Amino acid sequence: MTETLSARTVGPHGDDHSAGRRAAAAAFLGSMLEYYDFVIYGAAAALVFPTLFFPTSNSAVGVVAALATFGVGYIARPLGGIVLGHFGDRIGRKKVLLFTLVLMGVCSMGIGFLPTHEQVGMAAPILLVVLRLGQGFSAGGEAAGASTLTLEHSPVGKRGLFTSFTMSGCQAGTLLATLVFIPIAAMPDEFLMTWGWRIPFWSSFLVIILAYVVRSRLDETPVFKAEINQHEVPALPLIQLLRTQWADVVRVVFASIFAIFQTVITVFGVAYAASDAVGIDRADILWVTVIANVVAVITIPLTAMLSDRIGRRPIWITSAIACSALVFAYFWAISTTSLPLIYFVGALLLGFFYCGVNALWPAYFSELFAAPVRYSGFAIGSQFGFLLAGFAPSIGYLLLADGVNGWIPVAIFAAVCGLVSALAVFTARETYNVPLEQLGKPQATEQVWSGS
Repeated sequence: MTETLSARTVGPHGDDHSAGRRAAAAAFLGSMLEYYDFVIYGAAAALVFPTLFFPTSNSAVGVVAALATFGVGYIARPLGGIVLGHFGDRIGRKKVLLFTLVLMGVCSMGIGFLPTHEQVGMAAPILLVVLRLGQGFSAGGEAAGASTLTLEHSPVGKRGLFTSFTMSGCQAGTLLATLVFIPIAAMPDEFLMTWGWRIPFWSSFLVIILAYVVRSRLDETPVFKAEINQHEVPALPLIQLLRTQWADVVRVVFASIFAIFQTVITVFGVAYAASDAVGIDRADILWVTVIANVVAVITIPLTAMLSDRIGRRPIWITSAIACSALVFAYFWAISTTSLPLIYFVGALLLGFFYCGVNALWPAYFSELFAAPVRYSGFAIGSQFGFLLAGFAPSIGYLLLADGVNGWIPVAIFAAVCGLVSALAVFTARETYNVPLEQLGKPQATEQVWSGS
């Protein structure tokens, strides 16, 4: 059955554009904080943590150990997805999102105050891992909650656009963190290795305050309020999820490994390019992330708007395949040490084609699940998939071979992950034109809207 509606006609759960805009703004700020912390930790793990927390006579071993702490945060993400998803479906999206924001901020600022290995010995890397686990637990529920809340406040026909602000926030956080870290990385070693590296972690305090004020003023979603009024809130969302939509959870797990491109380029790629084998200045290679994210700021909303017109699946599949090809071009460009070439290919890969997936997953993963299990399904599926992305930098170093073409095994690894993501979405159903109240149901009907 197909129903034609005007773009200004709205359903029972998407009738407030102002609520949608507030939710999008809150998602933007929360995601900006998460990815600000994500990027500064990744940059620090690649450039300074090997010396400060994992000193060793073998520099490669120190780098692998430091990058492993980056991946440790991803171990806690599935647990965070399970626990925070449970409470997000039980007590509401807003309350859980306030908790994730505070936890992420406290852990990030705590890293900035940590003593180093030289000062306290093995206690330093242990404390680093504990705080990194706290960051990961928080992140396990952040994106799912922000996306779910925004989707359930979004107007009809604009779910992709409004929900994409979650990822626009990620790009803004990445851009902000990189711009902060570039002058830090350019400091003389005596300043960088003492107090300079701490500044980006301390600076997250300002983002925390702003994001908390905006998020605390949000209303709970009409969808969750309706569940409470109708006594439809499940006692154990995880059990209901696995009983009714386990196949969608599996699809989301495999679709989520597209995130490997982000960590392979921005963490492993930075460490590899700045290593003795290549010799690119660490500040120069950080500009790849800046340029790519400037492009992405434009690409993300445009891609999301297009997906509201033609669907999520065709854009996702095309983009994932393109990323699988371009990752070879990017590492080849690094091997040439030509900065203009590296910047161009990096912008094309991360700033354009990667956004064809990155702009869509907040809406698409939310749309795959019914409202009573939406937070849990999104959080659990995506965080188990992102687990591989967290360890991708360490895997990359283990796969790295000798010689000028030593990057090829790393590129093959990333490309295979991109193709798996495309295949997972190929097996999933289209959701962009399904009414909000029918999402996740076995016989959902399509809804077509017209106008602007």
